[in-house]
This record gives sequence, C-alpha cells and structure tokens, in this order.
Amino acid sequence: MAVNLDKEAYYRRIKRLYSNWKKGEDEFGKVDAIVVSVGVDEEIVYAKSTAIQTWLFGYELTDTIMVFCDTKIIFLASKKKVDFLKQVAITKGNENANGVPPITLLTREKNESNKGNFDKMIEAIRGSKEGKTVGIFSKDKFPGEYMKSWNDTLTAEGLEKVDISAVVAYTMAVKEDGELGLMKKAAAITSEVYSKFFKERVMEIVDADEKVRHSKLAESVEKAIEEKKYLGGADPSTVEMCYPPIIQSGGNYSLKFSVVSDKNHMHFGAITCAMGIRYKSYCSNLVRTLMVDPPQEMQDNYNVLLQVEEELLKELKHGVKICDAYNAVLEYVKKEKPDLVAKLTKNLGFAMGIEFREGSLVLNAKNQYRLKKGMVFSISLGFADLVNKDAKKEEQKKYALFIGDTVQINEEETATILTPVKKKIKNVGIFLKNDDEEDEEEDGDDAEELLGKGARSAALLADRTRLLGKNEMTAEEKRRAHQKELANNLNEEAKRRLTEQKGEQQIQKARKSNVSYKNISQMPREKDIRDMKIFIDKKYETVIMPVFGIATPFHIATIKNISMSVEGDYTYLRINFYVPGSSLGRQEGNIFPNPDATFVKEITYRASNLKAPGDMSVPSTNLQNAFRIIKEVQKRYKTREAEEKEKEGIIKQDSLVINLNRSNPKLKDLYIRPNIAQKRMQGSLEAHTNGFRFTSVRGDKVDILYNNIKHAIFQPCEGEMIIVLHFHLKNAIMFGKRRHTDVQFYTEVGEITTDLGKHQHMHDRDDLYAEQMEREMRHKLKSAFKNFIEKVETLTKEELEFEVPFRDLGFQGAPYRSTCLLQPTSSSLVNVTEWPPFVVTLDEVELVHFERVQFHLKNFDVVIIYKDYNKKVTMINAVPVNSLDPIKEWLNSCDIKYTEGVQSLNWTKIMKTIVDDPEGFFEQGGWSFLDPESEGSGAEEDSESEMEDETFNPSADEEEYEEEDSDEDYSSETEDSVDYSASLGSEEESGKDWDELEEEARKADRESHYEDEDTSNRKRKVQSSAPPSKKKRRS
Repeated sequence: MAVNLDKEAYYRRIKRLYSNWKKGEDEFGKVDAIVVSVGVDEEIVYAKSTAIQTWLFGYELTDTIMVFCDTKIIFLASKKKVDFLKQVAITKGNENANGVPPITLLTREKNESNKGNFDKMIEAIRGSKEGKTVGIFSKDKFPGEYMKSWNDTLTAEGLEKVDISAVVAYTMAVKEDGELGLMKKAAAITSEVYSKFFKERVMEIVDADEKVRHSKLAESVEKAIEEKKYLGGADPSTVEMCYPPIIQSGGNYSLKFSVVSDKNHMHFGAITCAMGIRYKSYCSNLVRTLMVDPPQEMQDNYNVLLQVEEELLKELKHGVKICDAYNAVLEYVKKEKPDLVAKLTKNLGFAMGIEFREGSLVLNAKNQYRLKKGMVFSISLGFADLVNKDAKKEEQKKYALFIGDTVQINEEETATILTPVKKKIKNVGIFLKNDDEEDEEEDGDDAEELLGKGARSAALLADRTRLLGKNEMTAEEKRRAHQKELANNLNEEAKRRLTEQKGEQQIQKARKSNVSYKNISQMPREKDIRDMKIFIDKKYETVIMPVFGIATPFHIATIKNISMSVEGDYTYLRINFYVPGSSLGRQEGNIFPNPDATFVKEITYRASNLKAPGDMSVPSTNLQNAFRIIKEVQKRYKTREAEEKEKEGIIKQDSLVINLNRSNPKLKDLYIRPNIAQKRMQGSLEAHTNGFRFTSVRGDKVDILYNNIKHAIFQPCEGEMIIVLHFHLKNAIMFGKRRHTDVQFYTEVGEITTDLGKHQHMHDRDDLYAEQMEREMRHKLKSAFKNFIEKVETLTKEELEFEVPFRDLGFQGAPYRSTCLLQPTSSSLVNVTEWPPFVVTLDEVELVHFERVQFHLKNFDVVIIYKDYNKKVTMINAVPVNSLDPIKEWLNSCDIKYTEGVQSLNWTKIMKTIVDDPEGFFEQGGWSFLDPESEGSGAEEDSESEMEDETFNPSADEEEYEEEDSDEDYSSETEDSVDYSASLGSEEESGKDWDELEEEARKADRESHYEDEDTSNRKRKVQSSAPPSKKKRRS
C-alpha cells in the first residue's frame, strides 16, 4: 500500500497505553481487555474510537475492530487495511518494537457473518487476565450490520462492559512534540483566518453600515479556509473547520460551542465570534468579542474578563488539580467583582487534541484529574446576560462578553497561548461617531478605529472612507476648527511645562583636568631628562620638556598639535598648546578648570642636523623621535577619550535573563545595522525572558532588553528590497565601540543590484522563474518574521508591541541627504529601510511647521518642533506639494498642531530666543506668530526679522542647501551653520526677479525629468505670479 504508517509513533503510543493499563488506575484496573470497534458513519465527526485510531496510525480505519489483550493485539479489517497494518505487525529487526505485544491480523470476509473471526477475538478476550470485563467507549455507537453482529456477539458472551473513555482520553491528552507542532500550526491558521478575514470583514460591514446575517458571515468564514492566502502555506486539503463558526450579537447569546449562528442581522454592539480550525486531524479554538462603541461599563467588564483569563493561565500548571484551578479563578472573581460571579460561564474550557472537546477533562469545580505538561486546552471564559444601562434599543439592552484561546500546559511557567490574536480593548473596540454628533461638535475628534495597531492612523483611514461623497470644504472646515482648538491648548500646555522645568538649568561641564604626576616621586629618572632632552613618558601620557633648564612635564591632553620642519642645518619642533580662546573641538566649549592661570601657547625647539665629532648620533634625532612618539601617544589618548565620551550618559541595562528553552522565538540569517565590525556579518536574533540577543557568526553578542525599547517597528518587504525589524531605544547601548539608539535586523529579499549588461526579455524563462522564486521568498520571509513577532508579543504578554508602518499614508521627503519614503505608524513617523534611520515619536512633538508653501513651487519643507525646546528641530526637505493635504489630515487625526508659511526660518536663533526668555515669548503670543490667520502675528514677525539678514536671496539659499546635501559627513554642526537667509521679512523683500524665476523653473523641470521648454515655462510663470518690481526694492 502506498500510504506509510509512522511506526515509531505507533510503538511509543501503544507502549504508553499498555503502561497506563498495567498501572491499573481508575477504570483501567477494572478491565481485562480493551475493544475498539469503528463502523461507517459520515455524520460522526468526533468519536473516541476514531481518535485512538488516528493517534496510533495517523488515519481513521472504518469497519475495523481492534482487541487489545494482556499479551497480544488482534486487528480485524478488510484486505487493504490489513496490508496497511502489516507495517507495524512485522516487528523483525525493530528495537522500538521491544515490549510491544505481538499483533495478529484477521482479514474480514465480505457478505459473511465473520463468525470464525469473532470467535478468535472472543477467545483472545477470555484468555486475557480474568477474561470477564472489556473496556469500551460507551458513547460510540456505529450503525450497520457488521457492527451490530459484533456487539451482539459480545453481549451473548455475557462479558461485562466498562466505559474507559475518560482514562484513555487522559492517556492521549499529553501531546508529543510532533502533535504539539500540528496543534500550533492549527492555532496559527485559526489566528490568520480571524485576523485577516473575519476581523477585516466586520470592519467593512461596520464601516459601510451593511446588513449581514450571522449565518451568512459564518459561511463566508468557512469558504475563506479554501483560500491559500489565509492558511500560512498549509495544504487546503489538510485544513477543515472543527465546527461551523459561531457569530452572535444583538442580545441573543449562548456561550457554548454546540450552538449555531442564527439568521438574525449582525448588530453593532458586542459581537462574539468562536471559530476553530483542524489541521491534519488536530484541533484548535479561538473566541473573541468585538465591540462597536462600547460604553465605559462594558469596557470595564471586558478588562475584568481579560484579568480573569490571566489568572487562569497562571493556575494552569503541571500537577495542579483541574478543580483547584477553577476554584482559584472563581475566588479571584469574587474578590475583584463579586456581582459578576453569577454571570461567569459554568466551565472555563476543556482539553483538546484529535477530538475537539474532551468531556472528561473539562475545567469545572468537580474535575479531580491533574494537569500534565504537554496537555493542550481550549480555554473559554465569558460573562453572560450583562445589562447595558445606556441602551436605547431592545437589542442593546443585553450583551455578553466571551474570550477564548488554545493554550499549552507547561512545567512551572504560565500556560503558553498558541493563538496570539490581540484582545485588548484597543484591538477589539471600534469607536465611531454618529453624523448627529459630528454636526453638534465640529471641533470633536475624528472617528477613531482601534482595530489596528493604534488609534492615530487607523482613525485617519476610517475617516477617509466616511468622507467619500462629501464636500471636501466641510472636511477642511472641520480640520481648521480642530486646529484652532489645538492652537489654544498648545501655548497653555507649553507654558505650564516650561514653568515646571524652570530651575533645571543645565550645568556646563568643565574640561577634565589631567594631572601628569601627583608628586615628584612619580617623575622618571631617565638619562634624556638629565641631558635636557625631550622625553615622552608613555605610562603617564606625559611629555617632559626642558623649559629654562628645568624638566617640565606637560600632559598629552594639553597639546593641541605639533609640527616639525627642517630649515638648513637645523630641525625645528613646534608644539602648540590648548589655551583659553582656542577651539577645543566640536561642542566642547572653551572651559578650563582654572582659566585665570598663566598658559603657555607654544614652544619651539631647535636642534642641529650636523653630527659633531665624538657624538653618537645627530642632535636632531631626539626631536624626530619625540615628534613620532608624541603623535602615537596623542592618537592613543584621543581614541580612549572618544570611547569614554561615547560611554557618557549610558544607562547600565539589566542583565539579559537567558531562557534555555530550545523553543525560544528565533530568526536566523539576519544582518545587523549598524555593523558590529567593519564588514557586515550574519547572525541570529533570539527572544529570551526579558530581551533579545543577537549573536553573529563570529560570536559577537548584542543584547536589547524589552524595557529599553521605545518603538519596535516591523517593516514588511512590500515595495522594499529588505525586510526589517527596527528597535528605537529609550537609552543608548554600546557595541562596536559606539553608542546607538537605533538598532535594526534585516535580510535582503531580492537582488539589490541588477546587471544591466544582461540580455533582458519579457518572456525569458529564467527571468520568469527568478521572479517566481523571489515572490515565494518574500512570502516565506514575511511569514517567518510575522510568526516571530507574534511569538514575542505572546512571550511579553503584549507589553512589547510591534508597529507596522502605514504605507498608504507615506510621503517622500529628505530628512538627511537622500529622498526616502517616510511612513507613519501608530505612534511615530519612520523610515527604517535607508540608513541612517529616521524615527520621530509623535508624543514628543509640539507642532509641525510647513516652510516654502507657495503655489508655484513643487516642493516644501517640514519642520518638526519638539516639546523639549533644547532639542534640535528636525527638518524634512523636498516634500512634494501634493502630499501637503494628506499630511495635514494625518497630523490633525493625531491631535498635532500644524502651521505653514512661505519662508524658510532660522530655527537655531528662534529656539535660542525661546529658551533664553520663555515667559517673554509666550507673553507676545507664543507660537501664534507662525499662524498667518492669528492676531498680532505681524508684530512678532517684525521682531523676528531683526534677527535675520537685511536682504533676501533665494538663489543663494538654494546653493547653500545643495552644498549641505553634498556634504559627505552629515552632522548637527554643519546643519546649524546653514544660514537660512529667507527671513520673516516683508513681502517686498521676498520678491524674485525674472532671472531667478527662470532658474528655479529649470531646476524644478530637471527634478521631475521633463524637458526644459522655455516658452511654456515663461507663460506658466507669467500666469502664476505677478512680476516683482526691482524698482520697489531700490526705492
């Protein structure tokens, strides 16, 4: 027979069955033989008889009778099945078969009574132990003449029948690793179908206000499992529903799995959904409640239910009695919310495996069985018949809350959830606003939808669908009203924050004092020193020089630079020192411990190049050696200082707690950015108890703790050449001798470079095959990363959540040297595919200002001002003007104030003015000077314009901007030094002459890759702007 049987699994499991039987616990002690008979019945989905066949052989064998005796096993089946069973019957040469009773195979005779075969089996039963009682599964009753004749034979023999369903179920309940793998896959498929199909479909229904029946929605879920995209790569023929999906809403709830979805229309209140998917005969289950506009009481009750599930997961451990776990949870509910005790479901779940529900292992108050490591339970908890006091309609008055997961029992740890579908309020709540409320409160918040990663971006997407068909002006007016409200709050909030921070002045750090020798005894006693030569003490990093005949030590830190030159017969060594007034380097300032002391600025030594008679060497040799050694010591000192400076402010992290469990979430073959060494190298990222560890192929380790992660971002590979996990940290970490607040792990999904010399043809088989392989690779990587993320989120109990950028809301911009796609997430604005990465936390943003917004320009700039005014503003240059409205819409939905203007401002000076005198700034109107519609903005502009240059020269500004872009080493200093000469001046100052307009038009055309058409450009410019008069400027 072509079908193979897993012999090793059969031997392991039959030994376990016989071992438990021989122990004689419970019903096993009462039986002399075990009889399992399976007939044909298409209506029976779950039966203990078929389950034990699947467990032993991997297949259901219809019309097969199995008799397990004390010393032998007899199978009666058709010829084909007997051929299949011969694989385990013949045990010759198989060590694993040792200790397994021998198998006798009997072939069933068709159209006959099979009396001879029955007699052989009865004889074997009589010879097993005392031969009086047989263990059977009393609930399994198969129809048909064959089964009837066998049951009649057993009855006629007068054998006592004992139901052994419970003890066999307990034997099968502990799952092997292979079984757990199948159940995890089943749970993953269930989670995918729920998240990608059901939840999305409910969102569509609520959004479009559709009328859909529960039964129809349930049918659509059943059809969804036929589509490969929801199955995570599984073969559709191996996937089936455990039971028809149960969807309930509108006051009619029954929190059981034996009910079916009714034909009522779905009501937009509490919507319960239960679904389970079976993969290769192993079951899984998932229950969630989606809530549309839930009142506060409903949210509170739901949060209590989540806490109850957490308590249950803590109780479900190896060795705990089921009734004790149930009672502990009941006590928790009595303590936290006594009025909900009567509403709690009577049982909290059941064991699951090949059978969906194991009746003997139900989580209730009476079950005495103990939990064992490796068991898998479907836990399901709910509050039924809850009353909604705010209800206006009949179907809203009663509601139920129901949640459930597939969980695995562990030794000591809390039970592991295998269905990691998020269930917090923000993940299952849909918050809408009625049209009536929108009319009453134009300045209210936009419709928020919390089914996605977070409110901000989901709210915008939901709002977009509702705006279709409406007047765009209405949306603009609503946006302006909301912005006006934000502007009023902005100044008050900023003023309050600055008042609280008052007095927290930053202390300027004095330059480190480097003492060469603490006392004279540490001075070296070298001959060169006595001979008045220059000597370098490498141990103390000191240069000892003769000054007026005295050996004087100078620490290497005091030396700014040295130079050596040869002029004629002499060599000159010039040593320059740091003194007050000289530059100490970038951002170090001119701070000395004792600035009033007398300083030596420079010393020059001269030595002859001519060798005098009797001398061992040329006198200038000392200077040459000194020059070389000083350079070496100086380099070593500066390197060490740079490393120490990097370590400054580094907050010591907790130690990583290594989880030695091999099943830790792990991703292999990843690259890390920034690189640990000069060359990039692969490694693996593994999630442990309290953080991640990246281990490179050469053994380098980088630890990132969960509590130090500010943003965890997952950038899928759609439209990108790499797939990325990016961590933006709260506190910097050290690796590769540098401090880093952004660390990312990525892998490439396609060819980054393409050979243009290669012959290309659209129907080339190799190219088509390569494309197909790339598509498969992308899908495989995406699934692997998603699986890793879900496991990590489950491991951290959703304390660490990965954000996925909303590509639909993305816009092009240049935060650094090159243009990239900036994409919002639920709490940030990011670009993690280019390096350096760009991450802005929205909660830290005070306001956003758009510069150079003019109708004849194709690009504008975005300036992000932070709540911490000491922090440098972030500039995003060259944003296409067609992105302006979507950005405004997005910022508005995030409750972030934005302003716009036609000029580029000098933000370094503006922020310095605010920090120096915050009270004066807010007395003069605060940020209102940026808003062209606000009162008193003109006065503020005039005061600001005094800080700027008198003239306005846009072409010079453009040149400086290009120079900044071309600068290879981007730094804050170079950005600070850019002179934004376009000031807050008057309109007359900002006029452009024809030559400048022509030049600007050419640049714009070159950027958009169109040909330069002078005539059309000139015509367009004439129509779009009035020609500025040079006479005005001269007058």
